[in-house]
Amino acid sequence: MPLHEAALYEKLPGLAVRCAICHHRCTINEGKCGICSVRVNKKGTLYPTTYGLITSEAVDPIEKKPLYHFLPGTRCYSLGGIGCNFHCEHCQNWHISRATGDMVRLTGLSPQDGVAHAIRQGCSSIAWTYNEPTIWHEYARDMGLLARTNGLGTVYVTNGYITEEALRDLSPVLNAFRVDIKSFSDDFYRKICGGRLEPVLNSTILAKELNMHIEVVTLIIPGLNDSPDEIDALIRWVIEHTGPSTPVHFTRFHPDYHMTDRAATPVALLEKIYRRAKELGLRFPYLGNVYRHPFEHTYCPQCGELLIERAGYDITIRSLDNHHCKRCGEVIEIVTDIGKKT
Repeated sequence: MPLHEAALYEKLPGLAVRCAICHHRCTINEGKCGICSVRVNKKGTLYPTTYGLITSEAVDPIEKKPLYHFLPGTRCYSLGGIGCNFHCEHCQNWHISRATGDMVRLTGLSPQDGVAHAIRQGCSSIAWTYNEPTIWHEYARDMGLLARTNGLGTVYVTNGYITEEALRDLSPVLNAFRVDIKSFSDDFYRKICGGRLEPVLNSTILAKELNMHIEVVTLIIPGLNDSPDEIDALIRWVIEHTGPSTPVHFTRFHPDYHMTDRAATPVALLEKIYRRAKELGLRFPYLGNVYRHPFEHTYCPQCGELLIERAGYDITIRSLDNHHCKRCGEVIEIVTDIGKKT
């Protein structure tokens, strides 16, 4: 795949450049790469070296992202590459997020072929996922334009560390912003992820303002981000800034990568967080990584009717009719058609 010049960077004296794709805003000297390891300065020009190169390709249920209120029950064409702008100690995809091009096999896939694969396999959307899509900006933007032209939805499964200018550049071709808010503590972000909290919150607010569908995931790690005060602050922030109908997935931690010294999250703790979220006014909290749990289902926030039943990634629509609860008529905010949201 030929090299493509990067978007959104500044040329500096002495052949250095400053990347503006993520909030690290790396200054990159000639011959070096940014924190993400895939954006490289070659003689004063910045290149995304993984443009059109993938490590992972799959047809997933959209619920696997997880997205519960975006095209429910459909299939999503999912792509991953290598690299990341975070260095999370608990990363579950570390084999690609921490990889470089000489460590894994990379397969060429043009934007045109990616869209063709999605259509041929009966998918309703394309997701850039598995590793951080922000660092794949030019590739996702080019494929996203073709996807939207062909009636496909588009999804970022992201850590939210994208800059305002990059998100605005991407916004015409991006439908859904499925963001990890890993903690509501800046100290956690600095120590565990190698980033900061505020840029993630700001990009999530901006994605909402740009009319993207928002769903939040928070992995609950015992002893690190599970204090009642922090959880309350996160829930209140979501309600205030992205709205009480924002789906929030509180997911179960399993030991991995450099964080194998902690036990999996107790299900009872997740249940407590779920009930607290409802108490504070969040309309659609969910639990994740807890198979066949009743708190995976969608219930009417007004009357409690079971609307969508889930068993893992399989769903059954029980009492939902044209975005309304069949029992009480409450409007349920779910995207069922691209460009149409209630």
